Amino acid sequence: MLTVIAYGLAIVLNLMILFIGLRFLFTPVAAATGYGVPAKDDRAYLTIKGVRDGTYGLVGLALLIFVGAYAEAWFMLVVALAPLADTVIVLRNGGTKAVAFGIHFATAVLVLISAALLFAL
Repeated sequence: MLTVIAYGLAIVLNLMILFIGLRFLFTPVAAATGYGVPAKDDRAYLTIKGVRDGTYGLVGLALLIFVGAYAEAWFMLVVALAPLADTVIVLRNGGTKAVAFGIHFATAVLVLISAALLFAL
């Protein structure tokens, strides 16, 4: 049962970040608003974020499929830095605490839980 939960959470998190990356590529202004720091003329930076997030999602899925749970656990542990940094970025740029902690910090916690579950396998 632990294996199903660990793999399931990892897959869902990787697919979610892939979706977020695609959203930043195809609807960048709406995605930026959802991120917590609205942007209007920063399309290049929004595209960079889309590529970054999409890449994280694909790398996570590739590690899980081709290398295994242990490599994915290390990936999740390291990649948790991104939503932790996003928390600070939102707070430092006029975003709300609700978005910073309710979305970004909560995501970091879920990613760390995923890492712990994968390490436990």
